[in-house]
Amino acid sequence: MMIYDNDSYLMPFKKAIDARHARIADAVGKIAGNSEGSLSDNINNHLYYGLHRQADGSWVFREWAPNAVRIYLIGDFNNWKRTGGYCLNPLGNGDWEIVIPDFFIHHGDLYKLYVEWPGGGGERLPAYVTRAVQDEETKAFCAQVWDPATAYSWKNPRPARIADPLIYECHIGMSSEEEKVATFTEFRQNVLPRIAALGYDVIQIMALQEHPYYGSFGYQVSNFFALSSRFGTPEEFKELVDEAHGLGIAVIMDIVHSHSVDNVAEGLGMFDGREDLYFHKGPQGHHPAWGSRCFDYGKQATVCFLLSNCKFWMEEYMLDGFRFDGVTSMLYWDHGLGKDFGRYDLYFDSGVDESAVTYLALANMLVHEIHPDALTIAEDVSGMAGLAAPYEEGGVGFDFRMAMGIADHWIKWIKERPDETWSPGEIWYELTNKRADERTVSYAECHDQALVGDQTILFRLLGAKMYTAMSKASEDLVVDRGIALHKMIRLITLATCGGGYLNFMGNEFGHPEWIDFPRSGNGWSYKYARRQWSLVDNPDLRYHDLGAFDAAMIGFVRDNGLLGFPPEHVLSDEKNKILVFKRKNCIFAFNFNPSGSFVDYKVPAPAGKYSVALDTDSPGFGGFGRVDHSVHHFTVSEEPTDGQKRFDDVLSLYLPSRTAIVLILVD
Repeated sequence: MMIYDNDSYLMPFKKAIDARHARIADAVGKIAGNSEGSLSDNINNHLYYGLHRQADGSWVFREWAPNAVRIYLIGDFNNWKRTGGYCLNPLGNGDWEIVIPDFFIHHGDLYKLYVEWPGGGGERLPAYVTRAVQDEETKAFCAQVWDPATAYSWKNPRPARIADPLIYECHIGMSSEEEKVATFTEFRQNVLPRIAALGYDVIQIMALQEHPYYGSFGYQVSNFFALSSRFGTPEEFKELVDEAHGLGIAVIMDIVHSHSVDNVAEGLGMFDGREDLYFHKGPQGHHPAWGSRCFDYGKQATVCFLLSNCKFWMEEYMLDGFRFDGVTSMLYWDHGLGKDFGRYDLYFDSGVDESAVTYLALANMLVHEIHPDALTIAEDVSGMAGLAAPYEEGGVGFDFRMAMGIADHWIKWIKERPDETWSPGEIWYELTNKRADERTVSYAECHDQALVGDQTILFRLLGAKMYTAMSKASEDLVVDRGIALHKMIRLITLATCGGGYLNFMGNEFGHPEWIDFPRSGNGWSYKYARRQWSLVDNPDLRYHDLGAFDAAMIGFVRDNGLLGFPPEHVLSDEKNKILVFKRKNCIFAFNFNPSGSFVDYKVPAPAGKYSVALDTDSPGFGGFGRVDHSVHHFTVSEEPTDGQKRFDDVLSLYLPSRTAIVLILVD
C-alpha cells in the first residue's frame, strides 16, 4: 500500500510519487549492480580513498581529483617538501595513488596534499581524512596520521531497537561547568551518568564532524570523515559510545550533509582547482543564507562520498543512527527560504531537488542495512509528505521527522499572549497535528531556542527574576508562575508526542541565560558556552526541583511504555482552561487556569480505579502540594447532561490551578 492510498490529498500526486519511487529504485540498482548485492556491499569509498595501512605494513594513499595535474603528499615525514618520491601516480578516472614503505610514516605525523591544477595549485586536506588537528598558534588545520599501537576493543553491543526514543541532545565542548572546551572523557565521566539517571535512552551529539569555527555549533563542516579533535581522540570517543551502550543508551550524531564550509584550506572548496567537484556550479553552489557550499546530489561521486560517510561513522564508531541536519535546504532548490509550505503541490513540483530526495532515500536504506535497529531523524520544516514513510510505501524512509513547529508555537504563546488567554483546543491541535502515517520527535525547545539572540522557555517566563529569585527561600509570584508553566509545557509536549521526545542538555532544569560561543564580539569568552550543573545539584535552588521533575516525567513515560500508544483527546474546556487526554492506561489532566482551581471536575475515563502517578504541583518538584496522592479515584456511571440516552464513566477530580496531574488505571 502506497502513501496516497490512505491520503486522498496525495492521490492527485500519485504519478509524481510513483516516479520518485522509481528514481530511487533505479539509483539503488546502479549502485548495487541490479543484483542481489546490497548498498552496503557497494559503498566503500572510505576504504579505498585516504591513508590506509596495508597488510604488508606499507601505507597507501589515494585521492580523487580529476582536475589535478600533479599531487604531492607533504608532511613531517619529508620536511613538507614536494619531492618526486612523494608524488602521487595517476590511475585514470581522476584517481591518484601512492604507496609508501611503513618506516617513512608514523603515528601522529602531520601531513597535507599539495594539489596542482591548470594555472595554479595549493595545499589541501584530503577529502577522506579521518583526523585533522588545529595548530594552537596559527589556527591552521593539518591531517594527522592516526595509527595507535593498540586498536580499541569494544566491550558492549549496541542497544536493541529503541522504538520510542527519549533523546538527550548534547554538545561535548560546552558540557563542562568550567569555561573551556570539554572533552569526550569528561563528558563520559561527568555528563553521561546524569543522562542515565534522568532516564533518557538516546543521546544525540552535535558537532562531531570536524569544523574550523567552534562557534558554528558544528554546522559548518570541513572534514566529513574526521572526528573533531578539539574534543579528544577517536579512542576516547569510542569509549564514550561503548559506555553509553553499556547503560542501554543509543548514540546518534547530527550529521551534516546539507552543505559544506566554504573554506578552501580546510574543506572541499576548490579542492582540485574547480568549484564544482562535489558541488553545484555558479550561484546554485553557494547557500545564500549560510555562506557555505551546496552539494550536487545528482553527481554519483557526491552521492558515494556522502553514503560512504554514513557507513564510516556507523562502522568506525558503532553509532546507532543519525539526525540529518538541514534537510529542508537539501530538498528544495530555493532551500525553503521564506516559503510557506501550505500546499501539497510544493512537495512534488519543479522546486524540489529530486536528486536530493533520492540521496536521502539511499542514505536511509544504507543505514538500516548496516544496522536494522538504527534510528534516522529528518530535520525538516517543510512537512514534505512521505519523508518519514517507508520507501516500500512511496516514502523516503526516515524513522522520524522533527516536529519543529511545536517549539515555535510555545515561543509564540509565551511571547505574545498571557497564559490566561491560552486555548486548550489550540494547544492540543498544534501538539498533535501530524500525518498519521509518519512518526515525529516533539520538543518544547532544543539548542536553537537556547542560542544567543533567543531565549529558553524558563528565561522567557522569568526574565530577570532568574538571577534573583531562584532560591527556595525566596517567594515570588513571577517565579511560581514560571516554574509551574515550565513543568506543564514540558509534560504536555512529551505526553502528546508522535513517538519521540527531545530535550537539549541543561534545558530540563531551566538552564539560565543563553548559549554564546567564544567570538570576537564577546572577547572570546567561554562564560556562556558551558553548562552550570551546580545549579541543579544544589537542593536549595529551584533548578534542583525542575531537574527532579524531568527525571520523574521521563521515567514514568518510559517505564509505562506510553509512547507506543497514540494520545486520545478527551476534552478541551476553553472557559476554564482545562485540557484532558488519554494515552494507554493513563489520563492526563492539565489545568492552565492561572487562578481557578476546580473541585469534583468531571472527566470521562475508562471504567476502573485510578491513582495519581505524577503531578506538577508536588513539593518535590517545586510545587505547593495541593494534590493528595493517597486518594484513589473511582469512575462512576453518570447520566450525561446533554439529554442523550447514554451513561458515561467519569472521574471526579480536584484540579488545582496551573497544575497537571497524571492518573494511571490500577484496577
